Amino acid sequence: MPAARTDVFTAEDQQLAQLAKALGHPARIAILRILAQRQACVCGELVELMPLAQATVSQHLRELKEAGLIRGNIDGPRVCYCLDAAGLRRLRDGFTGLFESVFLPDSKPCG
Repeated sequence: MPAARTDVFTAEDQQLAQLAKALGHPARIAILRILAQRQACVCGELVELMPLAQATVSQHLRELKEAGLIRGNIDGPRVCYCLDAAGLRRLRDGFTGLFESVFLPDSKPCG
């Protein structure tokens, strides 16, 4: 199967797609909600709060970190995670721009 051609799209659209992909699993949404509710770095208790195995939670954390939506800080033998405000602003601004461009007040429905 040929590789998907993403290089023909704007950097902005590529970045927004990457962020959207990071949100593509309900566990990742749940992790973001937990981190937002805690308003502090969370270490090992994330695994206790999720109905998933430790390895699975780690995979979801890696996806969110690679997308720039969370940060991980090493604290001794463990990693503590918190929201990345800059990444979340990019996400918000990207989707706001997308929605503003496709949901015009004077657009007419098809059909």
